[in-house]
Amino acid sequence: MAGLQNDRLLRALLREPVDRTPVWIMRQAGRYLPEYREIRARAGSFMDLCRNPDLACEVTMQPLRRFDLDAAILFSDILTVPDAMGLGLYFEAGEGPRFAHPLRDAAAINALPIPDVADELRYVTDAVTGIRQALAGSVPLIGFAGSPWTLATYMVEGGSSKDFRHIKALAYDQPTLLETLLDKTARSVTDYLNAQVEAGAQALMIFDTWGGALAHDAYQRFSLAFARQVIDGLVRERDGRRIPVVFFTKGGAVWLESIADCGADALGVDWTISLTEARRRVGDRVALQGNLDPCTLYAQPDVIRGEVQRVLAEYGPGSGHVFNLGHGIHPQIPPEHVAAMVEAVHELSPDRHA
Repeated sequence: MAGLQNDRLLRALLREPVDRTPVWIMRQAGRYLPEYREIRARAGSFMDLCRNPDLACEVTMQPLRRFDLDAAILFSDILTVPDAMGLGLYFEAGEGPRFAHPLRDAAAINALPIPDVADELRYVTDAVTGIRQALAGSVPLIGFAGSPWTLATYMVEGGSSKDFRHIKALAYDQPTLLETLLDKTARSVTDYLNAQVEAGAQALMIFDTWGGALAHDAYQRFSLAFARQVIDGLVRERDGRRIPVVFFTKGGAVWLESIADCGADALGVDWTISLTEARRRVGDRVALQGNLDPCTLYAQPDVIRGEVQRVLAEYGPGSGHVFNLGHGIHPQIPPEHVAAMVEAVHELSPDRHA
């Protein structure tokens, strides 16, 4: 593996000095890029694309050819882990991901295996290694996984949900059984992320997409506790360098103080809270990543530039900030608007680090 030429992201995640604010984009490889849509059509299906290490490497590299980003993120999907656990992942047109075998009773949960990552998720680790080689040290590679709670919602609901009725019923009726599922999922996610580090990932991100759907005490018990279990089990150093971990709960602003104690190096922040307030509440315990509203990128470039300036000003001077969206980029966003955002970060952020 080549030495790292741009380590701005890694240093910012560890709150070390940087010359400007690093920037990358959640879902930066995806449907908003025409070159991605071409590769997706060639692959035949989304999961066929994920399972082909060469194609996954190609789509990971695509946004880096267009934009001067400070990181690559592995192209994959959070549901590869439950798929490897035997739930039968498939994609229904117009409905998104579905599982052929949702977990609806104790027998199914108790029988759920911990996957052999080296075997059943080899296509992901092969992609990580291939991407590291393709990057040739230009920028760091971020590996990722879904949080145990977020994965469990899909596993119990059988797919996406608006009300989470099945998993919430399980949480209230049989909380210990849900914790059995979450423990198995946490152990699987830990193995999966460590395998990504072994294959070459230089930073890790845990996406807790549905944590914000929980009530206050339930979030602490079913989401944060098991995210902490994962983080506690991660490899945090490789080749003499810290492996930073970012934890992101969408809708989690109300719990920032407790999330800051989960063991992660940085917290992802959505657009529902100002970075000024977030930074005041977490202090110097963690770095912050975010938090431009993705819908800002539908606006004209001069408006985008103004919003970038606002986000940078809200964080204020100093390191410890990674510029990103408050969630994933939308498929309809024009690529030239993304370029305007990235260029604005480059132009406006150095003054914050002078």
